[in-house]
Amino acid sequence: MHFLLTYDYTDDYLEKRGLYRNAHLAHAWAAQQRGEVLLAGAVGSPPASAVLVFQCESADTLEQFAQADPYYLNGLVRRYTVAPWTTVVGAQAHTPIYPEAETAQKT
Repeated sequence: MHFLLTYDYTDDYLEKRGLYRNAHLAHAWAAQQRGEVLLAGAVGSPPASAVLVFQCESADTLEQFAQADPYYLNGLVRRYTVAPWTTVVGAQAHTPIYPEAETAQKT
């Protein structure tokens, strides 16, 4: 199953991230190596948020990830949300849905 973890960064995120960036990246890459994180990255320029795409069995995995993330632990994340993501198109879609074949010709 796919899930989205969305971070909303604090206003001073850019000023503070240098202290915690390496630990945050190590945390994210470890989750990727376990097969949990498919993609992750900041959104915007300058970044105001981040989106992490997970493939796992339970939203608990995302909660545990966020609660242990150095960015969250050190106050760079104002809030985060966890949401299931019903993927229907693409090679990695969890629930692929294809268009129905037309049975009648258009006139």
